[in-house]
Amino acid sequence: MKVTLVGHDVGGMIVYAYLHAYPDELEQAVIMNVAVPGLNPWTEIERNPKVWHFGFHNVPDLPEKLVTGRQAEYFDFFFDAISARPDRVNTRARRTFAEAYSRPEALHTGFEWYRAFSQDEKDNLSVKGELVQTPVLYLRGDKEIGKLKDHLQGFREGGLKNIEGRLIPDSGHFAPDEQPEAVVKVFQDFMKLAA
Repeated sequence: MKVTLVGHDVGGMIVYAYLHAYPDELEQAVIMNVAVPGLNPWTEIERNPKVWHFGFHNVPDLPEKLVTGRQAEYFDFFFDAISARPDRVNTRARRTFAEAYSRPEALHTGFEWYRAFSQDEKDNLSVKGELVQTPVLYLRGDKEIGKLKDHLQGFREGGLKNIEGRLIPDSGHFAPDEQPEAVVKVFQDFMKLAA
């Protein structure tokens, strides 16, 4: 069976871990709009004041107290701040995100992802020398924080030897919402070439 695993944001971190755990199972993989704990430029991303929420989400209990009941406003902030085209993240998508985190346990679990980054970093560093031959596409918006070449170098140092990178024009962190047609086209082109 031919399987392509695609992950955006934290989903991209999961794809990276999956590639190392099961290096021969995927036909190809796509990692989107994310820095991976332990891989360059991770320390630069952590220090960037525009990524303030990594530290905030890591504080036990406080984010839950401050965000509960304000999920819509909270997510709207990120959609507006880190998108190149915030108008393309439509009302339905925004509402869906807010509703998905409306239950206290869902919101807590969302913040727990950030609280696990230090363990993720250790885990990723422990497999850094292991080579993965699966074709991987690293995709990000051209207005996203950081440089594509730095992320690609980090992934190669992390063992992904068959990785290529592409930028989605006129988009930021939410490229699938901001430029869905362009994202689909890049997926299709990559899957044809990698097959």
